[in-house]
Order: sequence, then structure tokens, then C-alpha cells
Amino acid sequence: MSHFQVRTDLALEAREKFEEDNVEIKGVRIEEEMAEEGEIKITNVVIETENGAKVMGKPKGTYITLEAPGMSEQDEDYHREISKQLAKILLKLMPDKKPPVSILVAGLGNREVTPDALGPRVVDNLMITRHIIQEFGKYAFGEEETNAISSIVPGVMAQTGMESMEIVRGVIEETKPDCVIAIDALAARSTKRLGRTIQITDTGINPGSGVGNHRHGLNQESLGIPVIAIGIPTVVDAATIVSDTMQTLIQAMSQSNYLSSLSNSLESLNDAEKYDLIRELLSPSLNTMFVTPKDIDEAIKRLSFTVSEGLNIAFGVA
Repeated sequence: MSHFQVRTDLALEAREKFEEDNVEIKGVRIEEEMAEEGEIKITNVVIETENGAKVMGKPKGTYITLEAPGMSEQDEDYHREISKQLAKILLKLMPDKKPPVSILVAGLGNREVTPDALGPRVVDNLMITRHIIQEFGKYAFGEEETNAISSIVPGVMAQTGMESMEIVRGVIEETKPDCVIAIDALAARSTKRLGRTIQITDTGINPGSGVGNHRHGLNQESLGIPVIAIGIPTVVDAATIVSDTMQTLIQAMSQSNYLSSLSNSLESLNDAEKYDLIRELLSPSLNTMFVTPKDIDEAIKRLSFTVSEGLNIAFGVA
């Protein structure tokens, strides 16, 4: 089962999987709340111990998830509320330092592949201030304090021959920012979360991990400064769809007098056995396939504006 599992980058979904199996994880705390404005659910998953991190398969830290069903719609007011909530969470996770601060925003991903273009598109819409402050001083925007925002789109290894971490670390050594905000597209376990969920975490990010392309992580250990990661799921593993379909099929068969015995047989399989069955069904042509919504072009355009607006609000340049 370790070499074939439904992939997800969302800590919330990893936690839900254990809840489905009625497994309690020591060292993992979860809190839920609804935002005052809009139908936005905020879930805070805190991994407090090494044991919790090992079980969850994610580093210790805070993982905050915004779930907004209306994020897939063209509603500017609703997206503005999402941006405001994102700004609040960012400021809460920022390292303790008196403003003004210097922030490097890293837009991870491949601009040429639409589901992976979230990071670069966010950077395109960002208000960049570092060069203006360096040229005209901290009062260039008519404010007492203006945060210095810079950005980079490091591309992917196939384009540059370098790890994103190597490029970002080189920029950090030269520009000395206080914090890095890394933005990337994620993989989800549930199709209902595609383009409707934002995860913000203070643990950094491993580019490509959701689709099995493991690269060096961007985190405080590798870069030497705090790293906040923002991600939105844009793809699901084919195994996810097969797994969900199998579960739905089992439930439907259990209602039939003719098929209930077969349903009981499938239901008796444990998770490892079900995944082995899925692997046989998908092999060899489909087990590396990832699926994205048909309107992903518009979704990435809309979501990139929402995230960039949240960053602009958080750092006082909106």
C-alpha cells in the first residue's frame, strides 16, 4: 500500500482519511469555524508531535484550509471576501517581526501547463514594491511603512535544469528577505475540492509531491528563513476517481437483493486490498494519470487573482 495510494497534498484530507477509519491520531489537533462573511469554512489542522507528523505523512506545523464552494463562480464580491480571509490567515502565520518586512513570493509550477500555472499567474497579478522602495525610499507610496515585495518564477527542472529550491535559495542569499511565500498547485483526494479550497501552511512545500515528482522542499531548513506555502488543488489522481466510484458502487449494490452478496464481498476488503484491486484495474496505462476540470483555464485565471489580491491586502499594497 505504501507504493500505491491515493495522493493528496491537503492535510485536511489526510486527517479525514483517519476519521473515516475511526482512527484517533495523538499529537494532531483540529479546529473548525465559519467565517463571519460568506459561506467560507476554515479548518485548522495542527500537527504538534513527531508521532503525529509520521502518521499524517506531513511535517509538524499549522495547516489552515479555506473551503469555499462558491469559489468556482464568477462572483467578485465573494472572491473579495475569500481574499480578505486569506490575508488574515497570512498575517497570523507570518513570523513575528515589526513592519516593514521584506517578502519574496515564489510562484512555483510550469506556466505552459495550465493546471500547474497557478504560481506563475499569481506573481503576474502581484503588486511588486521592492524596486520602487530601493529607488525612491520607504515613503515612495506616501505611507509611513511600506513592505518590500519581490517575486520570482523559478520554473521547473525540465526548463532550467535546476531545482526550484536552488534558484530560490540563490535569490535569498542576494536579496535577504525576511520570509518566503511559495505558491503552487496541489493534488486533492476529493473532486469536490478542486478549485474550491485554499491551503495555507507554515511548513513550506515540496514541489511536485502531489503528482509523484519529488523535489527538494522549500522550507526553513533548506532556505534558512520562514516559508509560508499557499496551494489550491487543481488535479486529482485517477486512483481517486476509481476509489470513489468503487465505494459508490458498493453502496448501490448493497441496496439490491441480487447484488448484495457481491457488495458484502467487496466491503469486506480492507484498504490495502482495495488499493491492490484499483492498481490492477489501472495498470499499466492509467495509474499515472491525473485529471483536471474542463474549465481549468478560467479557473486558474480567476483563482490567481483571488490569491494575489489576498497577498496585496495582507501587505498593504491593495
